[in-house]
Amino acid sequence: MAGSVASEDQKFCLKEVLDTFKLCLSENKEVYLEHYVAGWRGLIKFLNSLGSVFGFISKDAVNKIQILVNYLNGENRCQYVTFQLMVKYELENELVDLTKRGSHPESGCRTLLRLHRALRWLELFLERLRTSNEDGKTSVMCAEAYNESLSQHHPWVVRKAAGMAFCMLPGRPAFFEVMNVGQPEQVVAMLGEALPLISEVYQITEELYTQHNLLDLP
Repeated sequence: MAGSVASEDQKFCLKEVLDTFKLCLSENKEVYLEHYVAGWRGLIKFLNSLGSVFGFISKDAVNKIQILVNYLNGENRCQYVTFQLMVKYELENELVDLTKRGSHPESGCRTLLRLHRALRWLELFLERLRTSNEDGKTSVMCAEAYNESLSQHHPWVVRKAAGMAFCMLPGRPAFFEVMNVGQPEQVVAMLGEALPLISEVYQITEELYTQHNLLDLP
């Protein structure tokens, strides 16, 4: 498998993602962009450890992460500490294309929205993995999660390619192996700890974007 030949710093570790998402929320339930980006870096390692099957998602996520990192390191980085600060700053300064593609195709709000949608797919898929039987069909789990989330935002040709890619997925044991946690019951337990954290970050983001009518940015 691809994960077995990856260098140590490229190997996925579920505990690292768990630890990162634990740091995502402030006491006031604001989401730290830096830790969110770090969490996504870990999730991309997970996607890449399974070979090229998820390439169409991981490549786009890498690009989106780089855009956000540029904001975190830019001259206005103090406005990008949390999601809430970023949304307020970009809306007040008219840095978001609200109804049609314009002069801000890489706004922080639009970029984050794309990652937000993908995070929902991963959350749904990992939850199905956690609760499935050992012989559960990962292709079905992944397709169901995709159809409930990302597919509605993808054109037909991407949906078709995704469906074909999911048919090539390895079985549940292979997914558990690349998580580098231990025995299957240990993986299930850690997923049970990590997924509520990911879900909370997702829900807070969803509510923020709903409040500001940002869920359908072009």
